[in-house]
Amino acid sequence: MAALQEKLAYTYVESPVGRLLLAGDERGLWVVSFAEGRGPVQPSETWREARGPLSEAARQLEAYFRRELRSFELALHPVGTEFQLSVWNALPSIPYGRTTSYAELARRVGRPAAVRAVGAANGANPIAIILPCHRVIGSSGKLVGYGGGLPNKVKLLALERGDLFT
Repeated sequence: MAALQEKLAYTYVESPVGRLLLAGDERGLWVVSFAEGRGPVQPSETWREARGPLSEAARQLEAYFRRELRSFELALHPVGTEFQLSVWNALPSIPYGRTTSYAELARRVGRPAAVRAVGAANGANPIAIILPCHRVIGSSGKLVGYGGGLPNKVKLLALERGDLFT
């Protein structure tokens, strides 16, 4: 990931879905990653631990988990291919508390035959939760794949539906 080579500020925040790594700079937030799970991002030796530059992102995530915030207003700087960026840019259009399929997301980005590529791009989303890849499910309605683990996908969707979770 190109972000690993940059000089970014980072911090960890605790959440109901586990510890999250946040990283960014003056251009915006580059990373929100589950500290545990499949392929967690590790701070690079070029990064510096500093909560200050990430305090607004941390505040908005905390408000989201309290169900006081439904959409984020943060400068984001995800790094990926043009196709990945098109998929990631479409994610915030999925309404809070709703889901869409990979096939529908492929249609939204103008690549209806690229369902698998959309799935791969969704799986490579560097800014979990804020770019809500957890709202994308299989065409059958089944919950499939999530970098933070399926139990966390279930929890995030339950949170947005207003269901209690632990």
